[in-house]
Amino acid sequence: MTGSSKSIQVEDLQNALAETIRQVREERDDKKRKKLILQISKYNSRINKIKSGKLLSRQTKRDLVAYSFIAPNFIGFCVFTLVPIIFAFALAFMKWDGSNPVSFEGLNNFKRLWGDTFFKAALKNTIIYCVGTVPLTMVASLAMAIILNQKVFGRGIFRTLAFFPYVASLVAITSVWKLLFHPSKGPVNNILYTFFHVSQENLPQWFSGSLCVISMILFSVWKYMGYYMVIYLAGLQGIPGELYEAASLDGAGTWNKFRYITWPQLSSTTFFVVVMLTINCFKIYDIAVMLAGGGSGELTVSATVLVYYIYQKAFIDWDLGYSSAVAMVLFLMVLIVTLIQFRGQARKEA
Repeated sequence: MTGSSKSIQVEDLQNALAETIRQVREERDDKKRKKLILQISKYNSRINKIKSGKLLSRQTKRDLVAYSFIAPNFIGFCVFTLVPIIFAFALAFMKWDGSNPVSFEGLNNFKRLWGDTFFKAALKNTIIYCVGTVPLTMVASLAMAIILNQKVFGRGIFRTLAFFPYVASLVAITSVWKLLFHPSKGPVNNILYTFFHVSQENLPQWFSGSLCVISMILFSVWKYMGYYMVIYLAGLQGIPGELYEAASLDGAGTWNKFRYITWPQLSSTTFFVVVMLTINCFKIYDIAVMLAGGGSGELTVSATVLVYYIYQKAFIDWDLGYSSAVAMVLFLMVLIVTLIQFRGQARKEA
């Protein structure tokens, strides 16, 4: 680019810049003003680029450095997460066993769901597990957080003990639970037999039949309530003490303080806890396999959950298209529940 052409281009840009500045001064709409101000920044950048003769401006170089730090993580996300998700969406409408050519099935995979007994059982068990685990874990973690937020003796020790199940090895603690609730040798059934005179035939089978989902709910509440207790503790410690002092001066009791101060102040924390709990409950797999899988790791109809059923159809039966359709159902369930929760929280804040 010659010197004369540069000067002409700079002059044109400066005229456009002056006109844009004039429009900003006259404009009353905030959104349009922001767009015009952004345009001014672009004009200045182009003028400086032409005058300096550099291909890249200082800001562009800074942006490239920033993108270079983001790039490894973003590339890994695209390769290992984004591309498989897109492929799973497409595969839900296909038929493929991993070796033969892919054939288009349309909505046939989704139509099969309504007549699939195992899918209905997995869906039912997953919903029951979520409905039971989310409120119980939230109540237990909040109660522990309120108690351990007080000045009680050995508070740090009790906090550590409550958090320990969350960080402990899942294999180890499920083994302990299976021993505790063993049908014939476990201490729980021995207590029922000895002290409550429950007959040997009527002793509960904790990891089979209808009690299997209940056992998974109790185990999950015990394992995860320590983690969410820590989150609630952080929320409780962020509540100003002046609010409780003012309530005490007004004669408010413990329940009224919780109802009108603690609970409203913890609304954002509770929202986070409920969303995370719901998503994690829909993804249950390892707890079900470890508790109810037995030696082979196979789940019965009473213990089957959606993620296990997806794994079974994909990597045991090699029906990859149908397993992707089940995965899409799970994705839509989580998405709908999460959107409802976000909508409810937005209305509450409004």
